[in-house]
Amino acid sequence: MLYPLKFTPILKEKIWGGKRIQTLLKHDIGGMERCGESWELSGILDDESVVANGFLSENNLNELLEVYLTDLVGEKNYEKFGLGFPLLIKFIDAQDNLSVQVHPDDELAKRKYGQNGKTEMWHVIAAEPGAGLYVGFKQKVSKEQYVEAVASGVLHDLLQFYPVAPGDTFMIPAGTVHAIGKGVLLAEIQQPSDITFRIFDWNRVDEEGNSRELHTEEALEAIHFEENAKGGFKVEYTPELNRTVKLVRSPYFNTNVIEFDQPVKKDFSAIDSFVVYMCLEGRLHLFYGDGHLVVEKGDVVLVPAEIEEVQLLPDGRSKLLEVYC
Repeated sequence: MLYPLKFTPILKEKIWGGKRIQTLLKHDIGGMERCGESWELSGILDDESVVANGFLSENNLNELLEVYLTDLVGEKNYEKFGLGFPLLIKFIDAQDNLSVQVHPDDELAKRKYGQNGKTEMWHVIAAEPGAGLYVGFKQKVSKEQYVEAVASGVLHDLLQFYPVAPGDTFMIPAGTVHAIGKGVLLAEIQQPSDITFRIFDWNRVDEEGNSRELHTEEALEAIHFEENAKGGFKVEYTPELNRTVKLVRSPYFNTNVIEFDQPVKKDFSAIDSFVVYMCLEGRLHLFYGDGHLVVEKGDVVLVPAEIEEVQLLPDGRSKLLEVYC
């Protein structure tokens, strides 16, 4: 029988990264000065997550899927996604602004790149005073206005800025222009794609004085101009202690938040899916069958689909994101 799986984080050094993945989430980033991303659960080629616990240690996520199939992901997910794991899950630490970017939708990504599109969601873990996120346009913007703003280096003036605090959640459909602002640490849940079209990079240069590549033409084709001006990207919800609260329902993933200081019993028999827990606060014990796993802040755990029931016992107050397809 499978068991709840932890994986070795895949760390990415970025020009805009910091050290909070180590200081707040307790990941060992070694000698990295600017750790921007920690890929927690990935089936992306050449970036496959490797199991860190139990008898399956050293096996990667794609190898598990090839062997365990529906026992790992559930029947409906296997029918829909086959041998591709349907999510990419990360922590992102923005010590400086990320580039302004956009991701293609499924139709464009499959037609031109043979990959999935990239719809994603963000859940803020920590934010410095005044920190925020850039999502969509302040008002309706034509293609001509957009092209002129890009050429003039003032695209950021068109973007809607949202000051944020821990717990704030945003849904970012493919085709939405966006950027994570400096001072934000967040959890990102997304379709398994790494196609990013960079539009504006705040006039940054590297140590050799070179600017990063921009993807102006590709982005122009990918942007959904009407949807960018409609707003509604921030998810409205009210946390409730010791209750599972819905954050996002979408064709790509479903996400809940659980804040609790008492035991919580979870029954997954109706969802026919694996479940991912991201521990954002506290420490807890996850009981399954005749087994037990300790989960601490910064841990990400994949509960295989064949495990239909778990109990979560917190040491004090804890907070989890609960994700499934």
